[in-house]
Amino acid sequence: MTIKSDIWLRKMAEEQAMISPFLPELVREQNGVRIISAGASSYGYDMRLADDGFRIFSSVHAKEIDPKRFDDQFSLIEPQLHTSDDRARYYLLPPHHYGLGVTVETFKMPRNVTGIALGKSTYARAGLLVNTTPLEAGWTGRLVVEIANLANLPLRVYVNEGIGQILFFESDEDCAVSYSDRGGKYQGQTGLTYAKV
Repeated sequence: MTIKSDIWLRKMAEEQAMISPFLPELVREQNGVRIISAGASSYGYDMRLADDGFRIFSSVHAKEIDPKRFDDQFSLIEPQLHTSDDRARYYLLPPHHYGLGVTVETFKMPRNVTGIALGKSTYARAGLLVNTTPLEAGWTGRLVVEIANLANLPLRVYVNEGIGQILFFESDEDCAVSYSDRGGKYQGQTGLTYAKV
């Protein structure tokens, strides 16, 4: 199994629609404004946080969170989407809070490819933790991104900019049972999907 390069990513996006929409180069500026990088990097892909479906966990209406009996009506709130002076859009993640978002991109993982999503150092240096998440062979959908603000101050989480990076690993053989074959519970998610058992 080997990690795959930007050349391979471009080929897979074009031939197999593995990432859609796909940014073939690393983008660091939009409309003359610097952004947190997005798109293909040397050996990975900087996924973007979408502006739909972002939610923050709240203790206002719930006493606990049970992943087996998840109640999104009481556990999650939708924060306001803000716009900065330079037209960048962002959510404010309060100190020591946890949130769920979804990527702009839809991923279609081949049977012999697995991805691992990691946080970006720009956000990590500001106190944001992005949960390490696998994109299993045979899985298709928009990736749900789990983030935590470890800082003591509210943290801006920018939409349509890079939130994390995915590294792709290709095996020399197909897996015997893919995520799709076993009917994975998060297969085909098109928006924010909550914990399922």
